[in-house]
Amino acid sequence: MHIEAFVAAELAEPVSPRVTKMAEAIAALYPNAARAVLFYGSCLREQQLDGLMLDFYVIVDSYDHAYPSRWLALANQWIPPNVFPFAHDGLAAKYAVLSEVDFLTLNGPEASTVSVWARFSQPTRLVWMKDQGARDNVIKSVARAAPTMFDLSLPISSDQDPLCVWQAGYAETYKGEIRAERSGRGGSIVDSDPDRFARFGKLLGRDAPYSEAEAKRKWSRLQRRGKLLTIVRLAKASMTFAGGIDYLAWKINRHAGTQITIKPWQRKWPILAAFTLLPKLFFKGAIK
Repeated sequence: MHIEAFVAAELAEPVSPRVTKMAEAIAALYPNAARAVLFYGSCLREQQLDGLMLDFYVIVDSYDHAYPSRWLALANQWIPPNVFPFAHDGLAAKYAVLSEVDFLTLNGPEASTVSVWARFSQPTRLVWMKDQGARDNVIKSVARAAPTMFDLSLPISSDQDPLCVWQAGYAETYKGEIRAERSGRGGSIVDSDPDRFARFGKLLGRDAPYSEAEAKRKWSRLQRRGKLLTIVRLAKASMTFAGGIDYLAWKINRHAGTQITIKPWQRKWPILAAFTLLPKLFFKGAIK
């Protein structure tokens, strides 16, 4: 099977009708620009969605078409993606916005951060599309993510078994962002569907394009840049994501077992709150 055929089949797998309705509602927010909506993340594996935060990506034709506000378009262009909260039919979600051009680039080896290709090397569903051309573009972009991950992970894996390669790669991607998840989270991604990762890994099996030294240097560069961009994106999200500081606390509490409570002044000054919280959380080991 060709990589794009594998990706196309996975993208087309069914989801809950409530997820589809939410995707349609999100797309309707961008009537002149929306090209596709993708559903991804841990909720993909859940049957009971109430009380969870669903994750979507909205792919648009351009940021200028997507936003009436010039500054939102510039923010999305300079520091992609923009992230927004959303609620529909009793479900809560957040969605990120990327242009078709950025989505293609950020899924490939030329990407300057791991965040997009790390996510889309995992199972994903295409839950809304504008037309067949939009579907084809999504397949082309998502099909770049797994090879990007696998090629960079193969030289650093202690074992060439596909599952070990994936686990090594996800462990490295979690060092490329400030994350609240516990150590070993990368392995649990693979353990959630080992058959899928084994089949995809065999499909990708090939000689690594990087030496071990080259791969380690590239991972190091991606991780340094990723940590910095996480802080910058957090600051940006505090201006675009209503309740963003509360969401940050909820996510850290859920994944790290902490009991962070946001104070009124922190909601009023979310950027300052984020930068005062981060050192404490690093020190306690809640985020890494």
